[in-house]
Amino acid sequence: MTPAGRRIVAAAEELFYERGITAVGVDLIAEHSGVTKRTLYQRFGSKDGLVAAYLAERDRRWRALVRAAVDACGDPVEAVTAPFDALRTWSGARGCAFINALAELPDPGHPAHRVAADQKLWLRNLFADLATAAGRSDPAALATQLLVLHEGVLATRPLAPDTLAEGAALARELVRAAASVRARRS
Repeated sequence: MTPAGRRIVAAAEELFYERGITAVGVDLIAEHSGVTKRTLYQRFGSKDGLVAAYLAERDRRWRALVRAAVDACGDPVEAVTAPFDALRTWSGARGCAFINALAELPDPGHPAHRVAADQKLWLRNLFADLATAAGRSDPAALATQLLVLHEGVLATRPLAPDTLAEGAALARELVRAAASVRARRS
C-alpha cells in the first residue's frame, strides 16, 4: 500500500471506529488523511472498498496479536484461552469494530460485511483447532461456547465493571470442563 493509502486507512480506522461507518463520509476521511477525494477513490474504488480495507487491516493486526498470544503459551490447554488474553491490549472504548461493522452493514454481500464475518469464523475455527490440539472433548461445541463468551466480553468491555477477567476465568473453566467430560467417557 502506498503512503497515501496507509494514511487513508489510518484516518478511516480512527473515524469509523469512533463515529461509526455510516456516519462518516469520504470528505471527512480525505480531509483527515490529507489527500483528495480523487486519491481516495483511486486507491479504494469506493467507500465500501475503503471500509473493507480498514477492516482487513484491523483483522490482520488482530490475528497477529492472537497468534503471538497463542505462541507464547507453553501449554496447549492454556493456548485455548489465549484469545481472551489478547483482548487485554486490544479492545477500545467502542467495543469490537467487527461487531459494530456487522451491525451497521447487515447486507452479507457488502465487502466489509464479509471481512467482519470471516474474522468471527476465523476465531471460532481457531478455538476449535486449539481445543483439538489440547485434547478437549467436542472441540466444535467448545469453540462455539468460547466464541460466544469472547464476543460477550467484547460487547461488554466498555461497561463498568470490566468483564474481561471474569470472562477469561469462565473460558478456562469451560476448557477444563471439556477435559473432564472426556475423562469420564474413557
